[in-house]
Amino acid sequence: MRLRKEKMLWNLVLGTGVYLLDHLRDRITDGVGDLGERARETYGEASRRVSRASDAIRGEDHGFSSVAALLIGVGLGVGVGMLLAPASGEETRSTISNKVQEFGDRMRDKFSAERPSASGTYGT
Repeated sequence: MRLRKEKMLWNLVLGTGVYLLDHLRDRITDGVGDLGERARETYGEASRRVSRASDAIRGEDHGFSSVAALLIGVGLGVGVGMLLAPASGEETRSTISNKVQEFGDRMRDKFSAERPSASGTYGT
């Protein structure tokens, strides 16, 4: 009788263990599948970022052009500067107007100095 009870207890313990291991195996399989999918997504994102970075280093820009980025940066800088400027609005506008005029004069001087002078002969 005692042997029979021990056998039933062992069968119960082993059956419960197998059931729990089977359930755990299913969960681990799902977890490994999710982990593999997540690893593939992470690798894909990292690959895209490295590709974009190498394109930017080589000068192959796929987003904003450099000129557009420069203009946006200048616009933001001017806007923030005007908001944080210690001078009044009229003084700030006058200063900005003077700086723009000076810059325009320097650009005109530079480009007019680079033009070749007319030699008076055509084609020689």
